[in-house]
Amino acid sequence: MDFAAWVEVIRAEGRRMADAAAGLALDDPVPSCPGWKVRRLVSHMGRVHRMAALLVSEARQEFPSALAEVLPEGWPPDGELIGWLRDGCGRLAAALEAAPADLECVTFREGQPARDFWARRQAHETSIHRVDAELAAGVPVTGFDAEYAADGIDELLTMFILRPGRNPDAPRLMTLAVEASDAGRGWTAVIGQGKAASRRGAGKADCTVTGPASDLYTFLWNRTPAGGLGVEGDPDVLAHWADSASF
Repeated sequence: MDFAAWVEVIRAEGRRMADAAAGLALDDPVPSCPGWKVRRLVSHMGRVHRMAALLVSEARQEFPSALAEVLPEGWPPDGELIGWLRDGCGRLAAALEAAPADLECVTFREGQPARDFWARRQAHETSIHRVDAELAAGVPVTGFDAEYAADGIDELLTMFILRPGRNPDAPRLMTLAVEASDAGRGWTAVIGQGKAASRRGAGKADCTVTGPASDLYTFLWNRTPAGGLGVEGDPDVLAHWADSASF
């Protein structure tokens, strides 16, 4: 995956999310985000897009300390919420494309250029919340190509689960190996006792889950069940993942 591909995904997934949400009532529940309604899902995505656009366009060195910095115009009325979502997605894509390749701004991962970081992070943020909108609509979830889904698994396992408050937990250290059969890629994660670690490459583990990258991607983000995935070893590993991952 490269920068241009991530930006194109932001645009495409943003359109799909808005199209799915447009057919729903704002008070409809979002089953994959317990306690959320469509209004909150759309509001969250629109706010996150605008926050990332602000950081990138102004080369911010710190995250905003107040919502008014991100939403100076305030929240839109319900009748304008879907259009506001589309607009925010467009603003983000435009801000990324206008940013220099050597952009320096705040991120929450060291070692990756800031422009690439935000393009990748927002591509996967938008993709997963598009899945949420489709699940709320009760329609079949649109899948992902193997390369992109593998990139999303990589981001999840090598960055996202390492963030404080996000890592899946277990009462003891447990290892989970992930093998994307159609992408030729694998990962191994260690979870438990309030911490997480990971590496690229699938190895010996307490539990190994195998399958198409697209199915693994949405499963590991706790959006879809294991279904046809192959699972070998201790099923408690997946149970602790599902119960404690804050995604």
